[in-house]
Amino acid sequence: KQWYQRRVAITAGGLVFTKEDPILVRDKLLENKVAAPARAGAIAPCDVIVEAQNTGMGPEKTSFFQALNISTKIAKGSIEIVSNVFLIHTGDKVGQSEATLLQMLNVMPFAYGLVVENIYDNGAVFAPEILDITDEQLLAKFSSGVANVACVSLAMGYCTQASLPHSIINGFKNVLAVAVETEINFPQADAAKAFLADPTAFAVAAAPAEAAVEETKEEEKQDSSEEEESDDDMGFSLFD
Repeated sequence: KQWYQRRVAITAGGLVFTKEDPILVRDKLLENKVAAPARAGAIAPCDVIVEAQNTGMGPEKTSFFQALNISTKIAKGSIEIVSNVFLIHTGDKVGQSEATLLQMLNVMPFAYGLVVENIYDNGAVFAPEILDITDEQLLAKFSSGVANVACVSLAMGYCTQASLPHSIINGFKNVLAVAVETEINFPQADAAKAFLADPTAFAVAAAPAEAAVEETKEEEKQDSSEEEESDDDMGFSLFD
């Protein structure tokens, strides 16, 4: 009975059957909306802002705007709204004066259409917001979970697939530290010992590469400055 009631509650409204991508169908449904005027007594589904404009109405309508606390002035024989006016807030009931004003300005502020409440796919029912989850977000969440598992495993001393690479690296660091302090030799330890014995040798080797990078940056700056100068030369006047 509970299962039946839940299905009835989910399907209350209407059903759209499709074999296409649910994201495309959802976007198409949300795009198709019908503009509607603000009727007195209706609940506003969105905020309504009246923009500053020349209404084209005669000065005899000034009292109507004053009743709504809308600042106006007379320009070229017609009423002009001086600044934007926040007329109706979301969830407020539309009053008769607000509805009349919007009708006089020929403004239809509301739009009505279908709203996707739930999606049924392969036996699962989920909210439409799930369709907005990207592969990058899923990968980021998965990576964060793996990192947490690795941290807990390392703290407990319990080896898992997530913590195994870190355990291997930490073990290699310990072996390398022992090799540096003793006469034990292997290729990775020899490179570390050579660096500790003469760090300047590695600094000299790295210097040419850094110099080459700086030279390329200077050449790019020179090229850009030459292009700017050539562009400035083209800005001559017919009267020069």
